[in-house]
Amino acid sequence: MSKLTAATVKNAKPGPKSRKLTDGGGLYLLVDTKGSKFWRYDYRFAGKRKTLAVGVFPDISLKEAREAHYEAKKQIQKGIDPGQVRKVERQTRNLAASDSFEAIGREWFNQIMDDKSESYRVRTGRILEKDLYPYVGNRPIAEISAPELLATLRRIESRGAVDIAHRARQTAGQVFRYAIITGRAERDPTADLKGALKSKKKKHHAAITEPADVGRLLVAIDNFQGTAVVKAALQLSALLFQRPGEIRAMEWGEINWDAKRWELPAEKMKMGLPHMVPLSRQAVDILLDLQRLTGRGRFVFPSARGASRHICENAVRVALRAMGYTNEQMTAHGFRAMARTLLDEVLGFRPDWIEHQLAHAVKDPNGRAYNRTSHLEGRKEMLQGWADYLDDLSNQQRRQALT
Repeated sequence: MSKLTAATVKNAKPGPKSRKLTDGGGLYLLVDTKGSKFWRYDYRFAGKRKTLAVGVFPDISLKEAREAHYEAKKQIQKGIDPGQVRKVERQTRNLAASDSFEAIGREWFNQIMDDKSESYRVRTGRILEKDLYPYVGNRPIAEISAPELLATLRRIESRGAVDIAHRARQTAGQVFRYAIITGRAERDPTADLKGALKSKKKKHHAAITEPADVGRLLVAIDNFQGTAVVKAALQLSALLFQRPGEIRAMEWGEINWDAKRWELPAEKMKMGLPHMVPLSRQAVDILLDLQRLTGRGRFVFPSARGASRHICENAVRVALRAMGYTNEQMTAHGFRAMARTLLDEVLGFRPDWIEHQLAHAVKDPNGRAYNRTSHLEGRKEMLQGWADYLDDLSNQQRRQALT
């Protein structure tokens, strides 16, 4: 029987049935009905007939197929099953792929990020896809060194994105620690990079803190011509001064009407601790009005695109721009700085009450974290005093407008 030639292999045409073109010694080219060509080697090992998939033509040429055939025959002579060798090689490749930084990063993201805010998920996903996966994604996570990771972070720094470089280091550290917990890495190299990056620029959220200006802002909110949902979000941002993401994701099930409190579970809080926000009379009135519109759904501030989602992170920001406030004058986060400044400097409330109400980490005299009910009566008094003060400021501006 004559052996195959390169021309014969190249010119082999499909037929009504799959057919074999033999090259001798059990090696043959299988041509299927669609014209695809596969190299196969039929052999016997331990009394059983087996077939080894050598490769696909033209990726594997006739010469390369014969070389693979020769190596497989030598393995059989040594008592080694070439099919088992191929299986182990494939498992090793799959294992390496599953232990890559990208594979573990995607697993971590799917396991851990479900309960995080939409904005945080998007920002973290962008860092992984744009800044980390292209450079260390295919590397076995246990083999990534601190200098290698630093080189990746330096790329981000070099385009002037210092804050993103720090976030990328933090995100990479979370992936490494997940790999450690799941037994696929022994240490987190990001710990060795502390101080290796340029210092982050201190970012201050623009805020209005002059009482007269605050009054004008409140009048502008009262006159806001947008949707009732966004208007209520603006009003409660001022009254409750919680983080914008917490305001947006407020749920009706979190409102304790009897106690007049908004009770946030730990998983929704940045510090990972449950939080209570006393509701002033003004806040309760706003919620009662809004309940008529959105009370049948889950979210207090549902998205216009569907009640299954809350309003997006840009809703309050766009509303402020529509009222004439630039990003340098006021932001959604600025309501927190506004309250913090005026509660302390004008109204004279205790700084620890203010910090606790901002859901910052506050320690008692023994260094322990306060629980969610700490100073609750004092904070209730503070939130009502704050709401009354805001009413006074807006009323002053209205009176001035009439004179």
